[in-house]
Amino acid sequence: MTNRWVYSFGGGGAEGDASMKNLLGGKGANLAEMSSLGLPVPPGFTITTEACNSYYAEGRKYPDDLAGQVAGGIAHIEKITQKTFGDAANPLLVSVRSGARASMPGMMDTVLNLGLNDATVEGLANLSGDRRFAFDSYRRFIQMYSNVVLGLDHHAFEEILDDHKDRLGVDVDTALSASDWEAIVAEYKQAVARELGQPFPQDPQEQLWGAVGAVFQSWMNDRAKFYRRMHDIPESWGTAVNIQSMVFGNLGETSATGVAFTRNPSTGEAAPYGEFLINAQGEDVVAGIRTPQSLTRAAREEMGDRNPSMEEALPDVFAEFRDVAARLERHYRDMQDVEFTVEQGRLWMLQTRNGKRTAKAALKVAVDMAGEGLITQAEAVSRIDPAALDQLLHPTISPDAVRTVIAKGLPASPGAAVGAIVFSSEDAERRGAAGEAIILVRHETSPEDIKGMHAARGIITARGGMTSHAAVVARGWGIPCVSGAGDIAIDLKGRSFSVRGKVFNEGETVTIDGSTGEVLAGSVKMIEPELTGDFAALMVWADQMRRLKVRANAETPLDARTARQFGAEGIGLCRTEHMFFDEHRIAAVREMILADDEAGRRAALSKIAPFQKADFVELFTIMEGLPVTIRLLDPPLHEFLPHSEEDLTAVAEATGLDAAKLMRRARELHESNPMLGHRGCRLGISFPEIYEMQVRAIIEAACEIAKSGKPAPVPEIMHPLVGKGTEMKFLRELTDKTAKAVIAEQGVELEYLVGTMIELPRAAIRAGDLAENAEFFSFGTNDLTQTTFGISRDDAGKFLNDYIEKGIFEKDPFVSLDQEGVGDLIRIAAERGRAARPGIKLGICGEHGGDPASIAFCEEVGLDYVSCSPFRVPIARLAAAQAALAKT
Repeated sequence: MTNRWVYSFGGGGAEGDASMKNLLGGKGANLAEMSSLGLPVPPGFTITTEACNSYYAEGRKYPDDLAGQVAGGIAHIEKITQKTFGDAANPLLVSVRSGARASMPGMMDTVLNLGLNDATVEGLANLSGDRRFAFDSYRRFIQMYSNVVLGLDHHAFEEILDDHKDRLGVDVDTALSASDWEAIVAEYKQAVARELGQPFPQDPQEQLWGAVGAVFQSWMNDRAKFYRRMHDIPESWGTAVNIQSMVFGNLGETSATGVAFTRNPSTGEAAPYGEFLINAQGEDVVAGIRTPQSLTRAAREEMGDRNPSMEEALPDVFAEFRDVAARLERHYRDMQDVEFTVEQGRLWMLQTRNGKRTAKAALKVAVDMAGEGLITQAEAVSRIDPAALDQLLHPTISPDAVRTVIAKGLPASPGAAVGAIVFSSEDAERRGAAGEAIILVRHETSPEDIKGMHAARGIITARGGMTSHAAVVARGWGIPCVSGAGDIAIDLKGRSFSVRGKVFNEGETVTIDGSTGEVLAGSVKMIEPELTGDFAALMVWADQMRRLKVRANAETPLDARTARQFGAEGIGLCRTEHMFFDEHRIAAVREMILADDEAGRRAALSKIAPFQKADFVELFTIMEGLPVTIRLLDPPLHEFLPHSEEDLTAVAEATGLDAAKLMRRARELHESNPMLGHRGCRLGISFPEIYEMQVRAIIEAACEIAKSGKPAPVPEIMHPLVGKGTEMKFLRELTDKTAKAVIAEQGVELEYLVGTMIELPRAAIRAGDLAENAEFFSFGTNDLTQTTFGISRDDAGKFLNDYIEKGIFEKDPFVSLDQEGVGDLIRIAAERGRAARPGIKLGICGEHGGDPASIAFCEEVGLDYVSCSPFRVPIARLAAAQAALAKT
């Protein structure tokens, strides 16, 4: 059976429609749809995405039966236009454009005026009665074809044109005459022959197949690959090719070309927005060769432009265009991005697609269209990209800012920040307290850097991945962060960093873009975040539609209040170790570590206990009865000690602790692989007094709240890194013994839960054993991903990009959950946990809790909640609603 590679459109009908985007690409499907609606669309045909995939599968060879079908498509255009392709007297000219399934603006190639040669240009001149127009079109074709198909630099042609204009003393192309264009065409052809050693192709069939091949090949060019990677567009989709009869916007003062949106793509305002040019072709609008004019009179007046708008210059055509644009928006039920040409007073529609827009505009358009009855509230919720909400929650770099990129890392925490470079947390804290905007630059951060990180406007690390310490903490606080910027060489002694041969000293200003992972030189213009009533309205709708609860990872009062402000329904992860690094507590923690026996440890812990209790009282007060999951101490003890001999000496002097003992203990605690070492519940089993102190502080704080008459909390006490049922049994008994003793002492009734983090494959596989003593599971997917893959998340940045570029990983598994491997372990744990304890509470508290694709997985598996950093709570709420809607 013959494969069908070609679908035609035009003349009031089409062989395809808007539902065939996968096969015809977005542009081809919408051209077919507009043709079927009876709108003015130049006739043409689409070569399918399957033909592109076949082209690559067969070693860049066209399918055998493609040529015959393309000939049929050309015959279809000839019949409607009454012109003949390649005919010298009555030539048909065509455009050749790419059209992928997903919109990829400017990423792939276009050729206009194809079919022109030394003979057909004379025919075009005779038919149009305008020799200047004919040779203007020919020079455009030579330049575009030479650049796109023949691979010549377009600057060579621009130099020829500029030289001519300089000799003639004119500034604009429209001032050139027919004879000027004839001379320029001759020079263009000479330039091609000189560069390639052969003349510019004159055979229209050769031109056509050269352009089709160029479009297919542009699917694999560097900019298209980069765009696909940025927007998660699979290579396997391929691109379609659209071949369409030319219509000419450069045919005099009643001709024009333009690009428009049916609503403002920056603000969402319900008014046409766009630009046009009289006597021009499409590339003139986007290339900046001439300054475009406004579509509407209102827009022209707002901009203070004296040139007439389309509404004023071509009032009849503008009225028709406005009606067509409104009809398209009603038909597609979304804001449209359209391209059009006016040829001697007649309107032609060249493209329509759903328009790209800012997050602010997306919210307004969705909420307004729901209010207009054009879409439902559920559709409005489904249309907003949850990740785009980051634009509304953080400052961002202005789209018109000049970006001088000096280094590139991972986009670890969104938003943008400007500040002076500092290299130590102490300097960051000191200068930040003085009101200075600073950017903290570190090889990598540790919990000891927490104060400097909090004082910084932004953070750069040379090492570390998307779930490194810096990334996780920065996201939790809403601080922009670029991690794993491996090109940066930091000289701590010299207080500078060098990158690509340039040195940046402490105090110099840099800008970071945590949404792209870029580090920029100097101070770059910002846009401040703006939450509107549309945001609140959409969140109300989303909350009505979701099943999953959304909690936040928070351990400070600021985190907790931010989480509540963004609609969190509890705390899903309170990391108690972050509370230990406060300057008033760290000395007691170190004293505990240095103690020679249990009595010494208990004496030190008694100094920490009042601080822990006060922390929990404040968190419970802020959360007002909402669930709070508190993870007992997790990191290995060596993290609380200074790392260098110099720092050890300084700490000993400041605290009065024995320097030699500190050094000896640091060496004793050193581990080859601390991530799998003496940490998590292993600390609680070796030193039960640590967990006893923490449980007592939690329960005492909860009892104090209950006695005060405020909403009583239900603390969820979570033991980390449990792998065996017998571990869980020991920890449950320890917890219950301590908690019940406190409750008896306080004389109040208090409910609490005991559970564990599932961070080890064994814990997932033997979840039934754990559930005998655990009332909830929280999947710690950061560590579960590490232990499943055997990849250190702090070191993964060195090679994960190689895996993604080579197609081994589709996405970074620390950013978006590996649903096959890690996901299977979660399914197993959920199933076996529920079998052993029906009604067991299940949640996720890794960074994946704020990732929309991972949230959809959590909905599918039937988890009860997700927990993420406070600034990602709105993203999680929206993603949870979309996941629920996807199941209905």
